Amino acid sequence: MVVRMRHTRAHTGNRRSHHALVGARLSKCVSCGASHLRHRACLACGNYRGKLVIDVVAQAAKKQAKQKVTANQ
Repeated sequence: MVVRMRHTRAHTGNRRSHHALVGARLSKCVSCGASHLRHRACLACGNYRGKLVIDVVAQAAKKQAKQKVTANQ
């Protein structure tokens, strides 16, 4: 079968020119200087827009305690 209205490679390439993958945009944390995704809390210090929203120290302690319990079993 022959396609009646065939698209050229250039036409197909022009249509697909917007399909390229783009890397994630990173911002610099105001308080600690670490890189983080935009509009999300910093994973290093837990701050978002100058306010502490995640207690990173408490999360690390909880995780460490949980690993200690599972290691003893």
